[in-house]
Amino acid sequence: MDSYDYIIVGAGAAGLLLADALGRDPFFAGHSILLLEKEANKGNDRTWCFWETGEGPFDPLLSHSWERLMFAGQAYADRFSIAPYRYKMLRGADFYREYERRILKAPNIRLLREEVTSIREKEDWVVVQTRGGKYTASSVFTSLFSWKDLLAQTRYPVLQQHFLGWFIRAQSPVFQPEEATFMDFSVPQKGNTRFMYVLPFSEREALVEYTLFSPDLLENVEYEAAIRHYLQNNLKCQEYTILEKEKGRIPMSCYDFTARNTNRILHIGVAGGWAKPGTGYTFMNSRRKVCALLDHLKKGKSLSVFGKRTRFWWYDLLLLDILQRDNAKGRLIFESLFRKRKASLILRFLDEQTSLWEDLRVIWACPKKDFFMALLRRIF
Repeated sequence: MDSYDYIIVGAGAAGLLLADALGRDPFFAGHSILLLEKEANKGNDRTWCFWETGEGPFDPLLSHSWERLMFAGQAYADRFSIAPYRYKMLRGADFYREYERRILKAPNIRLLREEVTSIREKEDWVVVQTRGGKYTASSVFTSLFSWKDLLAQTRYPVLQQHFLGWFIRAQSPVFQPEEATFMDFSVPQKGNTRFMYVLPFSEREALVEYTLFSPDLLENVEYEAAIRHYLQNNLKCQEYTILEKEKGRIPMSCYDFTARNTNRILHIGVAGGWAKPGTGYTFMNSRRKVCALLDHLKKGKSLSVFGKRTRFWWYDLLLLDILQRDNAKGRLIFESLFRKRKASLILRFLDEQTSLWEDLRVIWACPKKDFFMALLRRIF
Protein backbone atom coordinates (compact mmCIF):
# COMPACT_ATOMS: atom_id res chain seq x y z
CA MET A 1 0.00 0.00 0.00
CA ASP A 2 1.69 3.20 -1.25
CA SER A 3 1.66 6.28 0.99
CA TYR A 4 1.69 9.95 0.02
CA ASP A 5 1.42 13.32 1.68
CA TYR A 6 -1.47 14.37 -0.57
CA ILE A 7 -3.84 12.50 -2.86
CA ILE A 8 -5.94 14.40 -5.41
CA VAL A 9 -8.95 12.51 -6.74
CA GLY A 10 -10.03 13.68 -10.17
CA ALA A 11 -8.05 15.45 -12.91
CA GLY A 12 -10.67 17.98 -13.97
CA ALA A 13 -10.07 21.71 -13.75
CA ALA A 14 -9.85 21.87 -9.95
CA GLY A 15 -7.68 18.76 -9.61
CA LEU A 16 -5.22 19.81 -12.30
CA LEU A 17 -5.03 23.40 -11.06
CA LEU A 18 -4.31 22.14 -7.55
CA ALA A 19 -1.75 19.55 -8.62
CA ASP A 20 0.07 22.08 -10.80
CA ALA A 21 0.09 24.68 -8.02
CA LEU A 22 1.48 22.18 -5.50
CA GLY A 23 4.08 20.99 -8.00
CA ARG A 24 5.34 24.51 -8.78
CA ASP A 25 5.45 25.88 -5.22
CA PRO A 26 8.88 25.35 -3.58
CA PHE A 27 7.17 25.02 -0.19
CA PHE A 28 5.73 21.64 -1.26
CA ALA A 29 8.84 20.34 -3.06
CA GLY A 30 9.38 17.74 -0.33
CA HIS A 31 5.77 16.53 -0.38
CA SER A 32 4.70 13.46 -2.35
CA ILE A 33 1.49 13.85 -4.37
CA LEU A 34 -0.69 11.28 -6.13
CA LEU A 35 -3.22 12.35 -8.76
CA LEU A 36 -5.90 9.77 -9.58
CA GLU A 37 -8.05 10.04 -12.71
CA LYS A 38 -10.03 7.20 -14.27
CA GLU A 39 -10.20 8.62 -17.82
CA ALA A 40 -7.13 8.30 -20.02
CA ASN A 41 -8.26 11.10 -22.33
CA LYS A 42 -11.10 13.49 -21.53
CA GLY A 43 -10.90 15.10 -24.97
CA ASN A 44 -12.74 18.39 -25.42
CA ASP A 45 -15.49 17.55 -22.94
CA ARG A 46 -16.18 21.16 -21.94
CA THR A 47 -15.47 24.82 -22.60
CA TRP A 48 -14.67 27.29 -19.83
CA CYS A 49 -15.23 31.02 -20.15
CA PHE A 50 -14.21 33.76 -17.75
CA TRP A 51 -13.30 37.43 -17.71
CA GLU A 52 -10.22 39.20 -16.42
CA THR A 53 -8.26 42.39 -16.91
CA GLY A 54 -5.07 42.42 -18.92
CA GLU A 55 -2.99 39.35 -19.63
CA GLY A 56 -3.58 36.23 -17.57
CA PRO A 57 -1.83 32.89 -16.96
CA PHE A 58 -4.15 31.03 -19.34
CA ASP A 59 -3.74 33.40 -22.30
CA PRO A 60 -1.38 31.09 -24.25
CA LEU A 61 -4.08 28.39 -24.16
CA LEU A 62 -7.09 30.52 -25.11
CA SER A 63 -9.13 29.71 -28.20
CA HIS A 64 -10.51 33.23 -28.45
CA SER A 65 -11.34 36.34 -26.46
CA TRP A 66 -13.73 39.26 -26.83
CA GLU A 67 -13.75 42.85 -25.61
CA ARG A 68 -17.43 43.42 -26.42
CA LEU A 69 -20.59 41.63 -25.29
CA MET A 70 -24.19 41.63 -26.42
CA PHE A 71 -27.16 41.28 -24.07
CA ALA A 72 -30.77 40.96 -25.17
CA GLY A 73 -34.04 40.69 -23.27
CA GLN A 74 -37.64 40.98 -24.39
CA ALA A 75 -37.80 44.79 -24.12
CA TYR A 76 -34.12 45.76 -24.08
CA ALA A 77 -30.99 44.88 -26.04
CA ASP A 78 -27.57 46.45 -26.22
CA ARG A 79 -23.97 45.93 -27.27
CA PHE A 80 -21.21 47.25 -25.07
CA SER A 81 -17.53 47.27 -24.25
CA ILE A 82 -16.56 45.42 -21.06
CA ALA A 83 -13.29 47.32 -20.60
CA PRO A 84 -11.10 46.86 -18.63
CA TYR A 85 -12.14 43.20 -18.93
CA ARG A 86 -11.86 40.73 -21.77
CA TYR A 87 -14.13 37.72 -22.02
CA LYS A 88 -11.95 34.66 -22.57
CA MET A 89 -12.59 31.13 -23.80
CA LEU A 90 -10.55 28.05 -22.90
CA ARG A 91 -11.30 24.66 -24.44
CA GLY A 92 -11.00 21.65 -22.14
CA ALA A 93 -8.74 19.64 -24.47
CA ASP A 94 -6.14 22.42 -24.59
CA PHE A 95 -6.18 22.86 -20.82
CA TYR A 96 -5.92 19.12 -20.06
CA ARG A 97 -3.07 18.65 -22.52
CA GLU A 98 -0.95 21.48 -21.11
CA TYR A 99 -1.58 20.83 -17.44
CA GLU A 100 -1.02 17.08 -17.68
CA ARG A 101 2.26 17.84 -19.47
CA ARG A 102 3.31 20.07 -16.58
CA ILE A 103 2.30 17.53 -13.96
CA LEU A 104 4.17 14.70 -15.66
CA LYS A 105 7.33 16.83 -15.45
CA ALA A 106 6.91 17.50 -11.72
CA PRO A 107 9.28 15.18 -9.80
CA ASN A 108 7.03 14.85 -6.73
CA ILE A 109 3.72 14.11 -8.53
CA ARG A 110 2.55 10.70 -9.74
CA LEU A 111 -0.42 10.43 -12.11
CA LEU A 112 -2.34 7.13 -12.19
CA ARG A 113 -5.31 6.23 -14.41
CA GLU A 114 -7.44 4.42 -11.85
CA GLU A 115 -11.06 4.72 -10.77
CA VAL A 116 -11.61 5.50 -7.10
CA THR A 117 -14.17 3.28 -5.37
CA SER A 118 -13.99 4.55 -1.80
CA ILE A 119 -12.34 7.12 0.46
CA ARG A 120 -12.16 6.30 4.18
CA GLU A 121 -10.69 8.47 6.89
CA LYS A 122 -8.75 6.86 9.72
CA GLU A 123 -7.39 8.59 12.80
CA ASP A 124 -4.08 9.69 11.29
CA TRP A 125 -4.49 9.10 7.56
CA VAL A 126 -6.95 8.55 4.72
CA VAL A 127 -7.30 5.34 2.71
CA VAL A 128 -8.21 5.70 -0.97
CA GLN A 129 -9.32 2.46 -2.62
CA THR A 130 -9.27 2.15 -6.41
CA ARG A 131 -10.01 -0.71 -8.77
CA GLY A 132 -6.27 -1.13 -9.14
CA GLY A 133 -4.98 -0.74 -5.61
CA LYS A 134 -5.04 0.96 -2.23
CA TYR A 135 -3.27 4.21 -1.29
CA THR A 136 -2.94 6.28 1.88
CA ALA A 137 -2.28 9.96 2.49
CA SER A 138 -2.25 12.53 5.26
CA SER A 139 -4.77 14.62 3.29
CA VAL A 140 -7.08 13.94 0.36
CA PHE A 141 -8.64 16.45 -2.03
CA THR A 142 -11.57 14.95 -3.92
CA SER A 143 -13.68 16.27 -6.77
CA LEU A 144 -16.10 13.32 -6.69
CA PHE A 145 -19.57 14.89 -6.80
CA SER A 146 -22.88 13.38 -5.71
CA TRP A 147 -26.18 14.78 -7.01
CA LYS A 148 -27.91 12.41 -4.60
CA ASP A 149 -26.58 14.19 -1.50
CA LEU A 150 -27.46 17.60 -2.91
CA LEU A 151 -31.01 16.66 -3.87
CA ALA A 152 -31.67 14.86 -0.57
CA GLN A 153 -31.75 18.17 1.34
CA THR A 154 -34.58 20.72 1.19
CA ARG A 155 -33.12 23.67 3.10
CA TYR A 156 -31.60 25.26 0.01
CA PRO A 157 -33.04 25.44 -3.51
CA VAL A 158 -31.30 23.38 -6.19
CA LEU A 159 -31.33 24.59 -9.77
CA GLN A 160 -29.08 23.60 -12.63
CA GLN A 161 -27.26 25.54 -15.28
CA HIS A 162 -27.75 23.05 -18.10
CA PHE A 163 -26.91 23.51 -21.74
CA LEU A 164 -26.27 21.98 -25.12
CA GLY A 165 -24.11 23.69 -27.71
CA TRP A 166 -23.11 23.29 -31.34
CA PHE A 167 -19.78 24.35 -32.78
CA ILE A 168 -20.83 25.27 -36.30
CA ARG A 169 -19.38 26.51 -39.58
CA ALA A 170 -21.82 28.60 -41.60
CA GLN A 171 -21.69 28.77 -45.38
CA SER A 172 -22.04 32.56 -45.34
CA PRO A 173 -20.71 35.23 -42.92
CA VAL A 174 -23.33 35.63 -40.15
CA PHE A 175 -21.30 36.23 -36.97
CA GLN A 176 -19.49 39.24 -35.51
CA PRO A 177 -16.18 37.78 -34.29
CA GLU A 178 -15.35 40.80 -32.10
CA GLU A 179 -18.51 40.40 -30.01
CA ALA A 180 -19.83 37.54 -27.85
CA THR A 181 -23.52 37.14 -27.03
CA PHE A 182 -23.50 36.87 -23.25
CA MET A 183 -27.23 36.27 -22.81
CA ASP A 184 -30.02 36.49 -25.38
CA PHE A 185 -33.36 36.15 -23.58
CA SER A 186 -35.38 36.92 -26.71
CA VAL A 187 -36.01 33.18 -27.10
CA PRO A 188 -39.28 31.75 -25.68
CA GLN A 189 -38.93 31.31 -21.93
CA LYS A 190 -41.63 28.63 -21.49
CA GLY A 191 -41.87 29.28 -17.76
CA ASN A 192 -38.10 29.04 -17.22
CA THR A 193 -34.97 31.18 -17.40
CA ARG A 194 -33.72 30.37 -20.92
CA PHE A 195 -31.20 32.15 -23.11
CA MET A 196 -28.86 31.74 -26.05
CA TYR A 197 -25.11 32.08 -25.68
CA VAL A 198 -22.99 32.69 -28.79
CA LEU A 199 -19.19 32.73 -28.96
CA PRO A 200 -18.05 33.62 -32.52
CA PHE A 201 -14.52 32.78 -33.63
CA SER A 202 -14.85 34.22 -37.13
CA GLU A 203 -17.60 35.47 -39.41
CA ARG A 204 -18.49 31.85 -40.21
CA GLU A 205 -17.62 29.84 -37.08
CA ALA A 206 -19.09 29.96 -33.59
CA LEU A 207 -20.28 28.05 -30.56
CA VAL A 208 -24.05 28.46 -30.27
CA GLU A 209 -25.43 27.21 -26.98
CA TYR A 210 -28.93 26.92 -25.51
CA THR A 211 -28.74 27.43 -21.74
CA LEU A 212 -31.26 27.20 -18.89
CA PHE A 213 -31.24 28.02 -15.19
CA SER A 214 -33.95 25.62 -14.06
CA PRO A 215 -34.54 22.55 -11.87
CA ASP A 216 -34.95 19.97 -14.64
CA LEU A 217 -33.08 18.92 -17.76
CA LEU A 218 -34.61 18.78 -21.23
CA GLU A 219 -34.51 16.06 -23.84
CA ASN A 220 -31.71 16.58 -26.36
CA VAL A 221 -34.21 17.16 -29.13
CA GLU A 222 -35.58 20.26 -27.36
CA TYR A 223 -32.17 21.88 -26.91
CA GLU A 224 -31.31 21.19 -30.54
CA ALA A 225 -34.65 22.43 -31.88
CA ALA A 226 -34.11 25.72 -30.04
CA ILE A 227 -30.59 26.11 -31.49
CA ARG A 228 -31.83 25.31 -34.99
CA HIS A 229 -34.65 27.85 -34.70
CA TYR A 230 -32.30 30.54 -33.36
CA LEU A 231 -29.80 30.01 -36.16
CA GLN A 232 -32.44 30.21 -38.84
CA ASN A 233 -34.63 32.99 -37.46
CA ASN A 234 -32.41 35.17 -35.28
CA LEU A 235 -29.07 34.85 -37.04
CA LYS A 236 -30.45 34.20 -40.54
CA CYS A 237 -28.09 31.26 -40.84
CA GLN A 238 -29.79 28.76 -43.12
CA GLU A 239 -26.92 26.50 -44.14
CA TYR A 240 -24.22 25.31 -41.77
CA THR A 241 -22.20 22.29 -40.68
CA ILE A 242 -22.14 21.03 -37.10
CA LEU A 243 -18.47 20.44 -36.30
CA GLU A 244 -18.81 19.34 -32.68
CA LYS A 245 -21.31 19.24 -29.83
CA GLU A 246 -21.02 19.80 -26.09
CA LYS A 247 -23.49 19.24 -23.29
CA GLY A 248 -23.27 19.81 -19.57
CA ARG A 249 -24.96 20.68 -16.32
CA ILE A 250 -23.68 22.50 -13.25
CA PRO A 251 -25.44 22.61 -9.87
CA MET A 252 -26.70 26.02 -8.74
CA SER A 253 -27.21 25.85 -5.00
CA CYS A 254 -26.15 27.54 -1.75
CA TYR A 255 -26.09 24.15 -0.05
CA ASP A 256 -23.16 23.92 2.36
CA PHE A 257 -20.81 21.65 0.42
CA THR A 258 -18.10 22.28 3.04
CA ALA A 259 -20.12 20.38 5.67
CA ARG A 260 -18.73 17.14 4.25
CA ASN A 261 -15.12 18.25 4.72
CA THR A 262 -13.12 16.79 7.59
CA ASN A 263 -9.70 17.37 9.11
CA ARG A 264 -8.13 15.27 6.34
CA ILE A 265 -10.63 15.28 3.44
CA LEU A 266 -11.50 18.36 1.40
CA HIS A 267 -13.99 18.46 -1.47
CA ILE A 268 -12.85 20.61 -4.37
CA GLY A 269 -14.31 21.96 -7.60
CA VAL A 270 -18.06 21.56 -8.08
CA ALA A 271 -18.05 18.95 -5.29
CA GLY A 272 -16.68 21.58 -2.91
CA GLY A 273 -19.17 24.27 -3.89
CA TRP A 274 -16.61 26.12 -6.00
CA ALA A 275 -19.17 26.82 -8.74
CA LYS A 276 -20.74 30.23 -8.13
CA PRO A 277 -24.32 29.40 -7.08
CA GLY A 278 -26.01 32.27 -8.93
CA THR A 279 -24.38 31.75 -12.33
CA GLY A 280 -22.61 28.38 -12.49
CA TYR A 281 -19.26 29.98 -13.43
CA THR A 282 -16.56 27.75 -11.95
CA PHE A 283 -13.16 27.96 -13.62
CA MET A 284 -11.70 31.22 -12.28
CA ASN A 285 -13.37 30.70 -8.92
CA SER A 286 -11.53 27.36 -8.72
CA ARG A 287 -8.24 29.10 -9.46
CA ARG A 288 -8.85 31.58 -6.65
CA LYS A 289 -9.82 28.76 -4.29
CA VAL A 290 -6.62 26.85 -5.14
CA CYS A 291 -4.50 29.91 -4.30
CA ALA A 292 -6.31 30.29 -0.98
CA LEU A 293 -5.95 26.56 -0.28
CA LEU A 294 -2.17 26.62 -0.72
CA ASP A 295 -1.94 29.46 1.78
CA HIS A 296 -4.20 27.48 4.12
CA LEU A 297 -1.96 24.40 3.88
CA LYS A 298 1.19 26.42 4.50
CA LYS A 299 -0.29 27.69 7.75
CA GLY A 300 -1.01 24.10 8.86
CA LYS A 301 -4.73 24.68 9.29
CA SER A 302 -7.28 21.86 9.32
CA LEU A 303 -9.10 21.20 6.06
CA SER A 304 -12.39 21.26 7.98
CA VAL A 305 -12.17 25.04 8.40
CA PHE A 306 -11.25 25.91 4.80
CA GLY A 307 -13.78 28.18 3.14
CA LYS A 308 -16.31 30.51 4.66
CA ARG A 309 -19.52 32.22 3.66
CA THR A 310 -19.38 35.80 2.44
CA ARG A 311 -22.11 38.33 1.76
CA PHE A 312 -22.11 37.18 -1.88
CA TRP A 313 -23.39 33.79 -0.71
CA TRP A 314 -26.47 35.59 0.63
CA TYR A 315 -27.00 37.45 -2.64
CA ASP A 316 -26.87 34.16 -4.55
CA LEU A 317 -29.23 32.53 -2.07
CA LEU A 318 -31.88 35.22 -2.55
CA LEU A 319 -31.58 34.95 -6.35
CA LEU A 320 -31.98 31.16 -6.24
CA ASP A 321 -34.92 31.46 -3.85
CA ILE A 322 -36.64 33.74 -6.39
CA LEU A 323 -35.90 31.44 -9.32
CA GLN A 324 -37.02 28.37 -7.38
CA ARG A 325 -40.32 30.07 -6.57
CA ASP A 326 -40.86 31.48 -10.08
CA ASN A 327 -38.34 30.17 -12.58
CA ALA A 328 -39.42 32.64 -15.26
CA LYS A 329 -38.18 35.63 -13.23
CA GLY A 330 -34.57 35.25 -14.40
CA ARG A 331 -35.11 37.19 -17.63
CA LEU A 332 -36.67 40.14 -15.77
CA ILE A 333 -33.84 40.24 -13.22
CA PHE A 334 -30.98 40.13 -15.72
CA GLU A 335 -32.73 42.48 -18.14
CA SER A 336 -33.25 45.08 -15.41
CA LEU A 337 -29.65 44.70 -14.28
CA PHE A 338 -28.03 45.14 -17.70
CA ARG A 339 -30.37 47.99 -18.61
CA LYS A 340 -29.45 50.03 -15.51
CA ARG A 341 -25.80 49.23 -14.80
CA LYS A 342 -22.52 49.10 -16.73
CA ALA A 343 -21.38 45.64 -17.78
CA SER A 344 -17.98 46.09 -16.15
CA LEU A 345 -19.65 46.68 -12.76
CA ILE A 346 -21.88 43.63 -13.22
CA LEU A 347 -18.89 41.44 -14.08
CA ARG A 348 -16.95 42.73 -11.09
CA PHE A 349 -19.95 41.96 -8.88
CA LEU A 350 -20.26 38.43 -10.29
CA ASP A 351 -16.53 37.99 -9.58
CA GLU A 352 -17.24 39.04 -5.97
CA GLN A 353 -14.74 41.88 -6.22
CA THR A 354 -17.07 44.82 -5.52
CA SER A 355 -17.26 47.02 -2.44
CA LEU A 356 -20.39 47.02 -0.28
CA TRP A 357 -21.48 50.30 -1.86
CA GLU A 358 -21.09 48.80 -5.35
CA ASP A 359 -23.05 45.74 -4.18
CA LEU A 360 -25.93 48.00 -3.19
CA ARG A 361 -25.85 49.74 -6.57
CA VAL A 362 -26.12 46.39 -8.35
CA ILE A 363 -28.85 45.06 -6.06
CA TRP A 364 -30.80 48.32 -6.39
CA ALA A 365 -30.91 47.80 -10.16
CA CYS A 366 -32.77 44.49 -9.72
CA PRO A 367 -36.54 44.12 -9.18
CA LYS A 368 -36.70 45.27 -5.56
CA LYS A 369 -39.95 43.66 -4.50
CA ASP A 370 -38.80 40.16 -5.44
CA PHE A 371 -35.56 40.40 -3.47
CA PHE A 372 -37.22 42.09 -0.51
CA MET A 373 -39.85 39.35 -0.28
CA ALA A 374 -37.16 36.66 -0.66
CA LEU A 375 -35.23 38.25 2.20
CA LEU A 376 -38.33 38.36 4.40
CA ARG A 377 -39.07 34.70 3.71
CA ARG A 378 -35.52 33.75 4.72
CA ILE A 379 -35.69 35.82 7.91
CA PHE A 380 -39.11 34.67 9.06
